[in-house]
Formats: sequence, structure tokens, C-alpha cells
Amino acid sequence: MIVIGRRSVESAMALAAAGLVGFMVAAIAPARAADPIRIGMSLSLTGPTSPAGKQVLAGLEIWRDDVNASGGLLGRPVQLVYYDDQGSPANAPTIYAKLMGVDKVDLLIGPYSTNVIAAAMPAIIQSNRTTIGIFGLGANKAFHYPKYFSMNSQGPSPANYSKCMFDLALEQVPKPTRLALIGADVEYSRNALDGARENAKALGFDIVFERTYPLSTIEFTSVARALQAAAPDIVYAATLPIDTAGIIRAAHEINLKPKLIGGSMLGLLVTGIKQQLGPMINGYISNEFYIPAPSLQFDGTKRMMEEYQKRASGLGTDPLGYTYPPYAYAAGQILAKAVSATNSLADDTLAAHIRQTTFDTVIGPISFGADGEWTKPRIICIQFQGINGTDLEQFKDWSRQVVVYPRDYKSGNLLYPFERAAQ
Repeated sequence: MIVIGRRSVESAMALAAAGLVGFMVAAIAPARAADPIRIGMSLSLTGPTSPAGKQVLAGLEIWRDDVNASGGLLGRPVQLVYYDDQGSPANAPTIYAKLMGVDKVDLLIGPYSTNVIAAAMPAIIQSNRTTIGIFGLGANKAFHYPKYFSMNSQGPSPANYSKCMFDLALEQVPKPTRLALIGADVEYSRNALDGARENAKALGFDIVFERTYPLSTIEFTSVARALQAAAPDIVYAATLPIDTAGIIRAAHEINLKPKLIGGSMLGLLVTGIKQQLGPMINGYISNEFYIPAPSLQFDGTKRMMEEYQKRASGLGTDPLGYTYPPYAYAAGQILAKAVSATNSLADDTLAAHIRQTTFDTVIGPISFGADGEWTKPRIICIQFQGINGTDLEQFKDWSRQVVVYPRDYKSGNLLYPFERAAQ
């Protein structure tokens, strides 16, 4: 069910139809000072990407509460209007059409995830609205829409997303060269694999295996066996949370041991999945977006993360929340700073300001370039080492989730080949 607060879409649409005249009057009447500024979005609160979507919502709710405690925006309180898109791109166009055409929201954020962002973009473009997409990988590459901005750290090229795997491979002697690519048949994975293919060509790696699978796949042993038969040195995977777990379990079951394995496996960003898999993730390399390292502490970061972790148990979300909540909070900060600086809610005005401004946020300074991507990429990769059992505390220990890339954040050395760390 698609929800806004506790209402279903069907109920909301019925209310909208019954009160259409009221909506039209509200649309043309000047806003009273006490009227809320309504920010609309869709999020995956159920479905395959819900572990992340719920954290995104929590981060935005903390931001909303902080803004309202400080007097709101333009002297008005902030209200979030959101619907559950169930992680399905098919739901996005209808939801954003409703947010813009019926709910008449003042501002947009989202959606969350590459697949849903790409599906929502035509409706957003048609209405000429500004939005900040959350964790979209190259979601604007087909549209080049100037009012879209990306809350994702890979920067101007999706190839940056896989760069750490290739850079780490290049450091080994002799250089591993046989590459396997695997991922779900969805927009996010396709974009990540396109970037990896681009890196492979530029750096002289041989692609010996490539496979995408339907999102509905629940059994991965046959995929793992096909991987094993190809005998790759490197396995680069771009997976959503649910298939991350399935692939790692299948690889463990057949004793798959390339020299390097991992990449953009979103399940390895979810604490509950890491706990379930336990020692099976030792040796895997994982892209990270935020870690609580001293070099990544900015104004408000510590307080925001403490507030999230305080709320997490009551919300039933990831108890640590190192990735999604701070990025969502930062998206809210950027929007709020643009509104305050321009004293405007006009999409053209806000987009022009965002394009030319560097914003200080809880995840650091951010500026936007072509296609709304970050001008300066920030890719962090860790390797799991010494994970033992399922105890939560070890996932707060950065000597077991060792930053191996880039040099600026490095906290330890890569264990190579994979078998060394997997033992």
C-alpha cells in the first residue's frame, strides 16, 4: 500500500477529488505565515529497498524537527508529505504527479534510489520542478535536466563508483586481470556495471563473465557456479540489499574464492544484513558513503548521528545508520539553505542558487556540476576483516571494517588475495 502518513493513496485521491475546489482556491490564495511549507517525496518504506528507504525518512524527519525547532523556513513550519513507492519504479510517475498536481507541495526531494528516480524524472521535468534525488547513480545521464541534483558521492561519472576495485587491483603484483561483472537487472546495477566496463576497457582488464538477473531471483547457486567456472581474478558486483545476501551465501556455499570480490553491494551497507551474514563477509570490499572517522566529522555530524541512533530502536531501522540518514539530512540542509538564501520557493530561483553554491552539510562541503552530480567525488572502500559471529559491537569497530581506499582515509592494508581475509 502506498501511504502518506497513515492514509492510503486511494483514500488520499478520494479526498482530493472531493475537495478539488478547495485545492484550487488554496493554490491561488497567498500563503499565511503559519501555513506549513510542504515538501513532497516518495520513498521505499516497503519492498526490496525498504531497509534504506526507512533510514532516509528518519534522516529527513530529524532534519525537519531541527528546522522547525529553529523557527522553520521563511518563518513557516516544514511538513513532509510522502508516499511509499514500494521500491517499484512503476509507482513513481503517479506519486510525483499527485504530489505536484493534487497535493500542490511547495518543494520536492527525492525520490530515493536510481531506479525510482529515473522513472520519476519525466513527470518532474514536465512540471519544471527542482528536486534533490537521494542515492541515484547516473540517474540524470539520459535527461541532462538542469534542476536535478544528486545526493550521491560518485561525482560526474558512474565509473567512479567502481574505481576503488580497479585501483586496488592495479596495486597488486602480479596484476589480476580477469574480471567478472554481476548485478540485478535494474537501473542502478546497469549504471554501475556500465561504469565498471568503462574502467575495465581503460585499464586493460579482460571481462571473462558478465551476468544480470531479474530482481525476483531468490536462488543464486547456479549464478555462483557459473562465476566459478569462468575463473575470474576479480568479481565486481552491483546488487540491492536482498540479492547481496543471496549472492554472498551462494558464493560461500560453493567456496568461490577469486582474488578480489565485492564492490557496490548495497546489502553491505545495512547492519542487519551484515549481522546475518557474519564471517561470510570477511574479505569482501564494500563502497561506503560515510564512516564516523575523525576526518569526516563536520558541523552537526555527531549530534545528528546520535539523534538517529537514539530513534532507531523505536523505528525498527538500522541501529547504526552510517550511510543513509546523514545523506538524507544533508539533502534537507541544502534545500533549506537555498530557500533561506534566496527568500524564495520558486524552482528556477532555487535551482540557479544550488548550481552556483558550495554547501556546508553534516557530510561535508558539497557543490554540484554537470547533470547535478557532485563536482568532487568521495569514494570510500572498506574490507571486512576478522568479523566473528553476529555481535553488533564489531560493526562499530573500524579495525574490522578497514578503510583500504583512498589514501586520505586509509586505516589499514588490504588483505590479498581474498582467501587471506576469508579465513
